[in-house]
Amino acid sequence: MKEYAAAVIGGGPAGMTAALYLLRSGVSVAVVERFAPGGQMLSTEIIENYPGYPGGIKGYELADRMADQLKDFPHDVYRQEVRTVEHQPGRNILRLDEDSIQAKAVIICSGVVWKRLGLEREEVFIGRGISYCALCDANFFKGQAVAAVGGGNTALEESIHLSKIVAKVYLIHRRDAFRGDKIFQDRIQKIANIQCIMNSVVTELLGDDHLTGLKLKRLSDGLESRLDVSALFVFVGSHAPTGFVPKDLRLGPDGFIVTDQEMRTNLPGVFAAGDVRDKLCRQVAAAVGDGATAAHSASLYLNQL
Repeated sequence: MKEYAAAVIGGGPAGMTAALYLLRSGVSVAVVERFAPGGQMLSTEIIENYPGYPGGIKGYELADRMADQLKDFPHDVYRQEVRTVEHQPGRNILRLDEDSIQAKAVIICSGVVWKRLGLEREEVFIGRGISYCALCDANFFKGQAVAAVGGGNTALEESIHLSKIVAKVYLIHRRDAFRGDKIFQDRIQKIANIQCIMNSVVTELLGDDHLTGLKLKRLSDGLESRLDVSALFVFVGSHAPTGFVPKDLRLGPDGFIVTDQEMRTNLPGVFAAGDVRDKLCRQVAAAVGDGATAAHSASLYLNQL
């Protein structure tokens, strides 16, 4: 079983930053990422709010640039999925699809998985009209009509944000009442360019290369209709891919990893960074900061062993 000073689980912006900082400190590092480096960036057409790139940068280009920095440092990459992490202080065993490795410190950067609607061609339209983040993508649809789906706080808050940028927001919810806090419901009712479509679901996505509209079905009587929009923002929840973490690792109510401000978990030598953390802001810039902080904390931990 090959041994490393540190193992980084996940190859998104948090994972690549953590690996870069650890490698620059001179320790041996293994990066475990079953897909191409980049994480959620790979499904983002343009990232406009990452510092240093006026006018924005394509998601895959930013991912490639981050990955290129790691090529200057010798390290091992495992294109496999982590099945389990067995934790002991100063010793963590990672069981992968095919291999098992050992690391003194582990940084978990496995990201987040946004829940899908389960519609045909939904994956095709991601970055081409379908988004799971208004803060990230609202500006692409300035002055246009868009739809949002969901009934919780996230759907309401993100719709309020959208209303400040786009011409019209159609907020679609399958029930006759929202689940979000009353304060947000009250705000929604006062915003002129938000139209709530209740008791309805999206049944079909329309368009060729880009989304151009939706087919809706009213659940009370089955009436179908067409809604012409340039984008669909989906806010039906998310979950953290943390089924592999040590059994004693502290998780939040929604399964996200609880850390302190230094990215330390309740288990010594186990850290978390990026979207998998129990936090509010899930952005590339925030993930990069988390990754740097986690690597620094891991280095301090390794120096004490």
